[in-house]
Amino acid sequence: MTMHSARGPATAADDDVLSERLAAEAGRRLLTLRARGGEPAALRDAGDRLSHEFLATELARLRPDDAVLSEEGRDDPVRLCASRVWIVDPLDGTREFGEPGRTDWAVHVALWERGELTAGTVALPAQDRLLSTARPIAPQPVADPLRLLVSRSRPPEFVQRLAERLGAVLVPLGSAGAKAAAVIAGDADAYVHSGGQYEWDSAAPVAVARSAGLHTSRIDGSPLAYNQPSPSLPDLLICASPIAALLLETIAGVQGS
Repeated sequence: MTMHSARGPATAADDDVLSERLAAEAGRRLLTLRARGGEPAALRDAGDRLSHEFLATELARLRPDDAVLSEEGRDDPVRLCASRVWIVDPLDGTREFGEPGRTDWAVHVALWERGELTAGTVALPAQDRLLSTARPIAPQPVADPLRLLVSRSRPPEFVQRLAERLGAVLVPLGSAGAKAAAVIAGDADAYVHSGGQYEWDSAAPVAVARSAGLHTSRIDGSPLAYNQPSPSLPDLLICASPIAALLLETIAGVQGS
Protein backbone atom coordinates (compact mmCIF):
# COMPACT_ATOMS: atom_id res chain seq x y z
CA MET A 1 0.00 0.00 0.00
CA THR A 2 1.59 3.28 -1.11
CA MET A 3 0.61 6.46 0.69
CA HIS A 4 1.27 9.91 -0.67
CA SER A 5 1.01 13.17 1.24
CA ALA A 6 -0.89 16.08 -0.25
CA ARG A 7 0.98 19.37 -0.16
CA GLY A 8 -0.23 22.02 2.20
CA PRO A 9 -1.50 21.85 5.80
CA ALA A 10 -3.35 18.75 6.92
CA THR A 11 -7.05 19.07 7.60
CA ALA A 12 -9.03 17.26 10.26
CA ALA A 13 -10.49 14.98 7.59
CA ASP A 14 -6.99 14.23 6.28
CA ASP A 15 -5.87 13.22 9.77
CA ASP A 16 -8.92 10.99 10.32
CA VAL A 17 -8.27 9.18 7.05
CA LEU A 18 -4.53 8.95 7.65
CA SER A 19 -5.01 7.36 11.06
CA GLU A 20 -7.32 4.81 9.45
CA ARG A 21 -4.99 4.02 6.56
CA LEU A 22 -1.93 3.65 8.77
CA ALA A 23 -3.65 1.42 11.31
CA ALA A 24 -5.16 -0.74 8.56
CA GLU A 25 -1.85 -1.20 6.76
CA ALA A 26 0.02 -1.97 10.00
CA GLY A 27 -2.66 -4.55 10.72
CA ARG A 28 -2.27 -6.17 7.32
CA ARG A 29 1.47 -6.47 7.86
CA LEU A 30 0.91 -8.02 11.27
CA LEU A 31 -1.50 -10.58 9.82
CA THR A 32 1.09 -11.55 7.21
CA LEU A 33 3.76 -11.92 9.87
CA ARG A 34 1.48 -13.96 12.12
CA ALA A 35 0.50 -16.29 9.28
CA ARG A 36 4.14 -17.41 9.02
CA GLY A 37 3.93 -18.81 12.55
CA GLY A 38 6.86 -19.21 14.89
CA GLU A 39 7.73 -19.34 18.56
CA PRO A 40 5.25 -17.11 20.47
CA ALA A 41 7.79 -14.86 22.24
CA ALA A 42 9.73 -14.25 19.03
CA LEU A 43 6.50 -13.60 17.14
CA ARG A 44 5.39 -11.03 19.71
CA ASP A 45 8.73 -9.22 19.56
CA ALA A 46 8.71 -9.24 15.77
CA GLY A 47 5.17 -7.90 15.68
CA ASP A 48 5.93 -5.01 18.02
CA ARG A 49 9.01 -4.10 15.99
CA LEU A 50 7.42 -4.47 12.55
CA SER A 51 4.38 -2.34 13.31
CA HIS A 52 6.33 0.34 15.17
CA GLU A 53 8.89 0.73 12.40
CA PHE A 54 6.18 1.01 9.77
CA LEU A 55 4.14 3.59 11.70
CA ALA A 56 7.14 5.67 12.75
CA THR A 57 8.53 5.74 9.21
CA GLU A 58 5.22 6.71 7.61
CA LEU A 59 4.45 9.42 10.17
CA ALA A 60 7.93 10.89 9.72
CA ARG A 61 7.35 10.93 5.97
CA LEU A 62 3.75 12.12 5.87
CA ARG A 63 3.66 14.38 8.95
CA PRO A 64 7.30 15.44 9.40
CA ASP A 65 6.43 18.40 11.64
CA ASP A 66 4.45 16.30 14.12
CA ALA A 67 5.82 14.53 17.20
CA VAL A 68 5.21 10.85 17.93
CA LEU A 69 4.68 8.99 21.22
CA SER A 70 4.84 5.23 20.67
CA GLU A 71 4.92 2.38 23.15
CA GLU A 72 7.84 0.88 21.25
CA GLY A 73 9.78 4.10 20.60
CA ARG A 74 12.05 6.36 22.60
CA ASP A 75 10.05 9.05 24.41
CA ASP A 76 11.38 12.32 22.99
CA PRO A 77 10.56 15.23 25.37
CA VAL A 78 10.19 17.52 22.34
CA ARG A 79 6.61 16.24 22.17
CA LEU A 80 5.76 18.32 25.25
CA CYS A 81 6.35 21.50 23.21
CA ALA A 82 4.58 20.23 20.09
CA SER A 83 1.09 21.27 19.05
CA ARG A 84 0.43 17.93 17.29
CA VAL A 85 1.46 14.54 18.66
CA TRP A 86 0.60 11.12 17.23
CA ILE A 87 0.05 8.62 20.06
CA VAL A 88 0.37 5.04 18.83
CA ASP A 89 0.35 1.52 20.16
CA PRO A 90 1.81 -0.53 17.31
CA LEU A 91 0.52 -3.81 18.77
CA ASP A 92 -2.01 -3.63 21.58
CA GLY A 93 -2.53 -7.08 23.03
CA THR A 94 0.89 -8.51 22.30
CA ARG A 95 0.09 -11.56 24.46
CA GLU A 96 -2.99 -12.35 22.33
CA PHE A 97 -1.09 -11.77 19.09
CA GLY A 98 1.29 -14.58 20.03
CA GLU A 99 -1.52 -17.06 20.71
CA PRO A 100 -2.85 -18.91 17.63
CA GLY A 101 -6.49 -18.23 16.92
CA ARG A 102 -6.93 -15.21 19.17
CA THR A 103 -8.51 -12.18 17.53
CA ASP A 104 -8.57 -9.71 20.45
CA TRP A 105 -5.46 -7.68 19.59
CA ALA A 106 -5.29 -4.29 17.90
CA VAL A 107 -3.35 -1.41 16.37
CA HIS A 108 -3.93 2.08 17.80
CA VAL A 109 -3.22 5.34 15.95
CA ALA A 110 -4.41 8.65 17.45
CA LEU A 111 -3.67 12.34 17.03
CA TRP A 112 -3.52 14.80 19.93
CA GLU A 113 -3.73 18.50 19.08
CA ARG A 114 -3.39 21.33 21.60
CA GLY A 115 -4.98 19.41 24.43
CA GLU A 116 -7.55 17.34 22.54
CA LEU A 117 -7.70 14.01 20.72
CA THR A 118 -8.81 14.95 17.21
CA ALA A 119 -8.40 11.77 15.17
CA GLY A 120 -7.99 8.10 15.87
CA THR A 121 -8.38 4.53 14.67
CA VAL A 122 -8.54 1.16 16.39
CA ALA A 123 -7.81 -1.62 13.91
CA LEU A 124 -8.66 -5.20 14.87
CA PRO A 125 -7.01 -7.00 11.95
CA ALA A 126 -7.88 -10.56 12.95
CA GLN A 127 -11.56 -9.53 13.19
CA ASP A 128 -11.46 -7.58 9.94
CA ARG A 129 -12.78 -4.62 11.95
CA LEU A 130 -11.72 -1.00 11.63
CA LEU A 131 -13.19 1.65 13.95
CA SER A 132 -12.21 5.25 13.35
CA THR A 133 -13.16 8.89 13.75
CA ALA A 134 -13.39 9.00 9.95
CA ARG A 135 -16.56 6.88 10.15
CA PRO A 136 -18.28 7.36 13.54
CA ILE A 137 -20.69 4.68 14.72
CA ALA A 138 -24.07 5.64 16.18
CA PRO A 139 -24.51 4.87 19.91
CA GLN A 140 -25.83 1.36 20.57
CA PRO A 141 -28.60 0.31 23.01
CA VAL A 142 -27.66 -0.68 26.56
CA ALA A 143 -28.31 -4.28 27.57
CA ASP A 144 -30.02 -5.61 30.70
CA PRO A 145 -28.13 -6.89 32.62
CA LEU A 146 -25.19 -4.62 31.89
CA ARG A 147 -22.15 -6.22 30.28
CA LEU A 148 -18.82 -5.14 31.81
CA LEU A 149 -15.56 -6.01 30.09
CA VAL A 150 -12.74 -7.46 32.15
CA SER A 151 -9.22 -8.64 31.45
CA ARG A 152 -9.20 -12.32 30.56
CA SER A 153 -5.77 -12.86 32.13
CA ARG A 154 -5.75 -10.36 35.03
CA PRO A 155 -9.37 -9.71 36.12
CA PRO A 156 -9.19 -7.09 38.91
CA GLU A 157 -11.10 -7.80 42.09
CA PHE A 158 -12.37 -4.19 41.96
CA VAL A 159 -14.32 -4.79 38.72
CA GLN A 160 -15.73 -8.04 40.06
CA ARG A 161 -17.14 -6.19 43.08
CA LEU A 162 -18.49 -3.48 40.78
CA ALA A 163 -20.31 -6.09 38.70
CA GLU A 164 -21.86 -7.60 41.84
CA ARG A 165 -23.27 -4.24 42.93
CA LEU A 166 -24.65 -3.52 39.47
CA GLY A 167 -25.95 -7.03 38.85
CA ALA A 168 -23.81 -6.94 35.71
CA VAL A 169 -22.31 -9.73 33.62
CA LEU A 170 -18.53 -9.87 33.26
CA VAL A 171 -17.21 -10.41 29.74
CA PRO A 172 -13.51 -11.42 29.55
CA LEU A 173 -11.54 -10.05 26.61
CA GLY A 174 -7.93 -9.38 25.66
CA SER A 175 -6.43 -6.04 24.62
CA ALA A 176 -7.59 -2.57 25.62
CA GLY A 177 -8.42 -1.83 22.00
CA ALA A 178 -10.56 -4.95 21.70
CA LYS A 179 -12.45 -4.02 24.88
CA ALA A 180 -13.07 -0.44 23.73
CA ALA A 181 -14.15 -1.69 20.30
CA ALA A 182 -16.68 -4.03 21.92
CA VAL A 183 -18.30 -1.08 23.73
CA ILE A 184 -18.23 1.13 20.63
CA ALA A 185 -19.84 -1.60 18.51
CA GLY A 186 -22.48 -2.39 21.15
CA ASP A 187 -21.15 -5.84 22.05
CA ALA A 188 -20.66 -4.65 25.65
CA ASP A 189 -21.83 -1.68 27.71
CA ALA A 190 -18.78 -0.55 29.66
CA TYR A 191 -15.03 -0.92 29.91
CA VAL A 192 -13.76 -0.11 33.40
CA HIS A 193 -10.02 -0.37 33.97
CA SER A 194 -8.10 0.34 37.15
CA GLY A 195 -4.96 -1.74 36.89
CA GLY A 196 -2.51 0.66 35.24
CA GLN A 197 -2.19 1.78 31.62
CA TYR A 198 -0.35 4.27 29.44
CA GLU A 199 -1.52 6.95 27.04
CA TRP A 200 -1.01 4.73 23.99
CA ASP A 201 -3.33 2.10 25.48
CA SER A 202 -6.34 4.41 25.45
CA ALA A 203 -5.75 7.42 23.16
CA ALA A 204 -7.11 5.88 19.96
CA PRO A 205 -9.93 3.98 21.71
CA VAL A 206 -11.00 7.17 23.50
CA ALA A 207 -10.91 9.24 20.31
CA VAL A 208 -13.11 6.71 18.51
CA ALA A 209 -15.43 6.26 21.48
CA ARG A 210 -16.00 10.00 21.73
CA SER A 211 -16.82 10.20 18.03
CA ALA A 212 -19.45 7.51 18.67
CA GLY A 213 -21.06 9.58 21.45
CA LEU A 214 -19.78 7.46 24.34
CA HIS A 215 -18.68 8.68 27.76
CA THR A 216 -14.91 8.61 28.45
CA SER A 217 -13.15 9.64 31.67
CA ARG A 218 -10.99 8.53 34.55
CA ILE A 219 -12.87 6.25 36.95
CA ASP A 220 -13.34 9.17 39.34
CA GLY A 221 -15.04 11.13 36.56
CA SER A 222 -12.13 13.48 35.94
CA PRO A 223 -10.98 14.20 32.36
CA LEU A 224 -8.42 12.06 30.57
CA ALA A 225 -5.29 14.10 29.80
CA TYR A 226 -2.86 13.16 27.03
CA ASN A 227 0.65 14.21 26.01
CA GLN A 228 1.67 14.57 29.65
CA PRO A 229 5.29 14.48 30.93
CA SER A 230 4.64 10.97 32.30
CA PRO A 231 2.65 8.84 29.84
CA SER A 232 1.13 6.80 32.68
CA LEU A 233 -2.67 6.97 32.66
CA PRO A 234 -3.65 4.30 35.17
CA ASP A 235 -7.44 4.06 34.92
CA LEU A 236 -10.19 4.47 32.38
CA LEU A 237 -13.96 4.36 31.90
CA ILE A 238 -15.57 3.99 28.47
CA CYS A 239 -19.31 3.42 28.53
CA ALA A 240 -22.66 4.28 27.02
CA SER A 241 -23.48 7.85 28.04
CA PRO A 242 -26.86 7.02 29.66
CA ILE A 243 -25.20 4.79 32.27
CA ALA A 244 -22.14 6.98 33.00
CA ALA A 245 -23.58 8.61 36.15
CA LEU A 246 -24.68 5.23 37.53
CA LEU A 247 -21.28 3.69 36.90
CA LEU A 248 -19.33 6.59 38.39
CA GLU A 249 -21.53 6.60 41.51
CA THR A 250 -21.19 2.84 41.92
CA ILE A 251 -17.42 2.93 41.32
CA ALA A 252 -17.09 5.55 44.06
CA GLY A 253 -19.12 3.35 46.41
CA VAL A 254 -16.98 0.29 45.67
CA GLN A 255 -13.77 2.22 46.20
CA GLY A 256 -15.07 3.66 49.47
CA SER A 257 -16.14 0.33 50.90
